[in-house]
Amino acid sequence: MTTRPLTTIGFDADDTLWQNEQYYRLTEAHFTGLLADFAEGPKISERLLEAEKRNLRHYGFGIKGFTLSMVETAIEITEGKVPSSVIAKILDTGRDLLNHPVETMPHVHETLEALAGKYLLVMITKGDLFDQERKLAQSGLGDFFDAVEIVSDKTAVTYRRIFAKVGDGPERAMMVGNSLKSDIVPAIAAGSYGVFVPHELTWVLEHVDEPKEAPRFRKIDHLGELRDLIDRLG
Repeated sequence: MTTRPLTTIGFDADDTLWQNEQYYRLTEAHFTGLLADFAEGPKISERLLEAEKRNLRHYGFGIKGFTLSMVETAIEITEGKVPSSVIAKILDTGRDLLNHPVETMPHVHETLEALAGKYLLVMITKGDLFDQERKLAQSGLGDFFDAVEIVSDKTAVTYRRIFAKVGDGPERAMMVGNSLKSDIVPAIAAGSYGVFVPHELTWVLEHVDEPKEAPRFRKIDHLGELRDLIDRLG
């Protein structure tokens, strides 16, 4: 009797199942415009990224931490002289981010529909709990998943725990996502397949080199190619 090699497939959410980074980029552009009287746009973006790096361990990933980092950057850039009206507008942009419509990526629905029932599907995402739950509900994709895991970070330990709980362990699992740092490299380290689906916009803090020498690393152009990849593995 042959053991089925793959039983569980994990999917990242932001910029894998639905668009996300483009909204952050638009918000950052609006933010730099609000502070245009105090510094040049590239300098403001540089200081904002520094604040985000500092604050990850305090606020984690997601819109709320990003909004607080914008407020902190505005105070720093203006040396404490930022008008209260600007702070109010920054908070408004954060709320707008939390209410933006969900736009699913190409090929998502038909791919999940084809795989559901044949494999255990689990959504594994970082970010704010309420925001990710909202996006999942609005996406209409929730019924395809056997489990949803919203985590503070993605490490090899994270993937071992989830795939042991949801499926048959990491060795018989696959993680699909657009972030090499969060989705692919740690999943492979856990013993799973890591399928990289590049997105044209990926947060700079998620950039690492492709693990091309790893036997379980795969790369596809879009989710529409995932079923053929899985068939070849099978």
